[in-house]
Amino acid sequence: MPMTRISLKAGKSPDYHSALMKQIYLAMRETFNVPEDDRFMTLSEHSEDQFDFGPAYLGIQRSSDLVMIQITANNTRTLEQKQALYAKIAERLAADPGVRPEDVLISLVEVQKENWSFGCGQAQYASAS
Repeated sequence: MPMTRISLKAGKSPDYHSALMKQIYLAMRETFNVPEDDRFMTLSEHSEDQFDFGPAYLGIQRSSDLVMIQITANNTRTLEQKQALYAKIAERLAADPGVRPEDVLISLVEVQKENWSFGCGQAQYASAS
């Protein structure tokens, strides 16, 4: 059910991109109980003039290797699950592909279950409890 968008500055390798997607997906499986194959992700690279951020916002020292992650998911998770997700993503990305925790920005967008259509013009979760 999560849909993930990853944005970063251009110049990283395909292996780096794959590691980002893999580690974020595994973190969601571990903390949000995302089912196997429930993997819908995009990754966008941006030129220097298309990628802007506050390098010291909230006292966090970010580098040009910042990775911005936006996850859209059902509004069914607890605060503890959300905090666990943020920590697990930062931990996994630090291990592979080597992103500093200060360079991991995550935005969680929560939606109601009926706001999804996974194909065939149907709202598959509309009646699911």
